[in-house]
Amino acid sequence: MILDAIKIFFPTTLVFIIGIVITPFLTKIMYQRKLWKKNNRAQESDITNKDFATVHDGVAETATPRVGGVIIWLSVLICISVIWITSKIFPTTLSLKLDFFSKNQTLVPLVALLLGSWIGLADDLLQVKGSIGNTSSDVLGNRWVKIGMIIAIGLAVASWFYFKLGVSGIHIPFIPTIVSLGLFFIPFFILVMLGVFSTSVIDGLDGLAGGVLAIVFAAYAVISAVQHQIDIAALCAVISGAILAFLWFNIPPARFYMGETGMLGLTVVLTVIAFLTNTVLLLPIIALPLTATTASVIIQVTSYKYFGHRRVFKVAPLHHHFRALGWSKEKVVMRYWVVSIIAAIIGVVLAIISK
Repeated sequence: MILDAIKIFFPTTLVFIIGIVITPFLTKIMYQRKLWKKNNRAQESDITNKDFATVHDGVAETATPRVGGVIIWLSVLICISVIWITSKIFPTTLSLKLDFFSKNQTLVPLVALLLGSWIGLADDLLQVKGSIGNTSSDVLGNRWVKIGMIIAIGLAVASWFYFKLGVSGIHIPFIPTIVSLGLFFIPFFILVMLGVFSTSVIDGLDGLAGGVLAIVFAAYAVISAVQHQIDIAALCAVISGAILAFLWFNIPPARFYMGETGMLGLTVVLTVIAFLTNTVLLLPIIALPLTATTASVIIQVTSYKYFGHRRVFKVAPLHHHFRALGWSKEKVVMRYWVVSIIAAIIGVVLAIISK
């Protein structure tokens, strides 16, 4: 029990330190390379909503690097590599115990994290390079390519679940049996991954996405530990620790944005972990602010398109609606963090008692 706790908390501390150490070096590169968009969103489209201009800081968008998520996945990769190499060079009881890189628990989530992050990085760099001049069509094209890539990752991981592990069903809370989906498990998995990815629009205020996701992954660390999936618990805790290192430099005023290289990788791996822990139907509760963010966009688009251009929210996503109401950025972010903590606690409790 004590060794399991050390296996979770030691790498979390280590990855935080790694993130703090490598960030100044990476930040210097980001600013030297000017890895930010050259035009803000208001300049890239014919937006007439005055509230939109109110909640978007055009100066920050065109002077703040957008690839900060590199800090997260690179810190995780370095941490895992250091612990794994140490266990091979110095194979003591403790070093072997600390190694949480395992084929049956963490290999697939880690690969999903890295694939998603690298695709996101490519998208960020294309937007940085392509945001000179009018590029709305290019951005739209990149979006569909990115969605295609996510579907490909989802198909690969879902096939691994279905054909390799024999998983073809989902657990419904408070129902003791697994509900089998058969071959439909694969498209269901892909749809969930796309749905979770859609929550990446929460990355809009300094510290907002990072704080929410750090709490969500911490919740999954607890859930995995209770399920005795200690390697997954360690991975979730390490991801949370890496996000905290990112947050250290992302507190307003942010030095960089997380970008797609952070959000895409994190949402992809979050989907995989939700399925590995049989809590996919509890994910909307555990990650309630993410759910609300996507729901607000769907509601706004549907209302505007089908109900006479009526807007339910002043601006979507939801956090920008609160900004348009007059809330400060700090108030929105802190209240989202509070809601995230409460929702995560409720989700963890439900995950524990619903088995």
